[in-house]
Amino acid sequence: MKTEQVIEHISAWLKEYCERNMQQGFVVGVSGGIDSAVTSALCARTGLPTLCVEMPIHQAHSHVTRALEHVADLQSRHTNVTLERVDLTPTFDTMERALPDSEDDAAHQLSLANTRARLRMTTLYYLAGIHRRLVAGTGNKVEDFGVGFFTKYGDGGVDLSPIADLTKTEVYEVARELRIIPSILQAAPTDGLFGDSRTDEDQIGATYPELEWAMDLRERKVDIGSLNLSARERKVLAIFDQRQAANRHKMDPIPVCEIPSKLKD
Repeated sequence: MKTEQVIEHISAWLKEYCERNMQQGFVVGVSGGIDSAVTSALCARTGLPTLCVEMPIHQAHSHVTRALEHVADLQSRHTNVTLERVDLTPTFDTMERALPDSEDDAAHQLSLANTRARLRMTTLYYLAGIHRRLVAGTGNKVEDFGVGFFTKYGDGGVDLSPIADLTKTEVYEVARELRIIPSILQAAPTDGLFGDSRTDEDQIGATYPELEWAMDLRERKVDIGSLNLSARERKVLAIFDQRQAANRHKMDPIPVCEIPSKLKD
């Protein structure tokens, strides 16, 4: 990959889209992870006002520290970057108390995790509204179009997606070129939605390079029967296929029930 040219291409695309839609800059939620770090750095490179928003909800201290260190590093290099901190923990706790319990504990915990993401989306859009800016998405290609590893109307609720055509491996390549701080480059990928130490690999059951391999096979429509796959490769492919099928409703456009004209006459 021609990394420097990719960076210039994305930054130019961001700036052109923002100006064409008569908006004044970007809002990016920063989590201390690689995707949000790269997205915010790309937005900063446009020269347009870039607001980084840190929104803890019972967040691990290391996540908060990495996010703040990243923003400080961006600000040392880009005068157009600002920081807003919004502690959503009290709001989340109030909402959790108001919601009914569920007998299915796994579904209950997952729904609460997604609630965190949706509270953050609401916050980002409030800030985007008062500043006339666009919410920049932080999803990569594998998450957004492979296994659907994002929250519908949470981190999936954005105005534009600058890194959604980059695999996780490519995101890391871009991150190194952008000189993202070492603590973020070295951290295990995690969505941080459960308030514990589980990583993306723990949740999905496969690493991002493994998922990229599976996604490439499916995109190229390779005849799997012609391959001598290992037991692990077969398992990864099954994980990819199952998650893609289960999350297809997130990745496809919202279906519209079209009424036959004869029923409207």
